[in-house]
Amino acid sequence: MNREIIRVEPISTYLENWKAPASVVTRAGDTIYVSALPPFDPETGEIIDAPIERQTELVLEQMKLCVETAGSSLDKVLKCNVYCTSVDAFAAVNSIYARYFPTDPPARIFVNVPEWPGRFDIEIDCIATI
Repeated sequence: MNREIIRVEPISTYLENWKAPASVVTRAGDTIYVSALPPFDPETGEIIDAPIERQTELVLEQMKLCVETAGSSLDKVLKCNVYCTSVDAFAAVNSIYARYFPTDPPARIFVNVPEWPGRFDIEIDCIATI
């Protein structure tokens, strides 16, 4: 099975500017893999310093753009991995996350991480079908 890299603009450019050696979306067969991404400001491409609710919203909007660009949708997401710098943010993250997956949400894990090389608190990656 061949691997295909799918560019998602402007996010692919934002990630390149951040010097991260990763592809935003990779496809193999009918499965897509979306990288965990920091909350990029959609206006500037810079990582935004904002409350966890806004960061979560931005990350999920980016993920939505990624799956849609790859020919899928949030309804076809099988699994999400949520990485957050504080377990205290669990309820706030869930309140935003539930807006994007209101019924039959995908499998998920919430992992507490110490920090990233940037001022942000959350990343979410996913696996979806086409």
